[in-house]
Amino acid sequence: MGGWARSKDERHSPRTTGARAVNGSFDVEANRKDRKWSCQALFVRVLWGLAHPFFRFSPRLLWGWRNMILRLFGAKIGAGVRIFPNVQIIIPWTLNIGDHCTFGNGVILYALGEVTIGPRTTVSQGVHVCGGTHDWRDPTFPLIKSPVTIGADVWVAADAFVGPDVVIGDGAILGARAVVVKSVPAGSIMAGNPAKKIGQRNGFDG
Repeated sequence: MGGWARSKDERHSPRTTGARAVNGSFDVEANRKDRKWSCQALFVRVLWGLAHPFFRFSPRLLWGWRNMILRLFGAKIGAGVRIFPNVQIIIPWTLNIGDHCTFGNGVILYALGEVTIGPRTTVSQGVHVCGGTHDWRDPTFPLIKSPVTIGADVWVAADAFVGPDVVIGDGAILGARAVVVKSVPAGSIMAGNPAKKIGQRNGFDG
């Protein structure tokens, strides 16, 4: 399932469909049964599930080991990246992570669409980066796989939520438990639900 609802007017990314029209209306049940992943993608997801215990139960300091596993599954991982063992990564091959990033305890990278994170960015504990949604205005409720881009030198503080199709500019700070569903200019300091700008970092153009 996708984790964030967006309207048909808001979406910019490819979606999955396939429900049949029945008596002039959509067959919702057919959509539920429709295959939303290719056979190859399903196979690799099964392999990732089998390999995941080697990631999840590795000692905390084995940063390079976990990075190696992710690279084996197609993730682009830069140098010096630190990912805690209990970070939840739904699909590794959609990840593009720059050098010297850190991901704390319990981070969720729901990377149905491509998730790109710039160098030297810190993603604190409990953060949810959500690259999946559904078109709630379509009665077939189709899955949408959306990109998320987080720039360089960003701090995403504890328990924040970053929604699909969001771009976070370089040097931005997302406060603890901020809910970010719109793109954020560089250097902006954001807080609240929904997140609003409360300040500006020096050295970054907004």
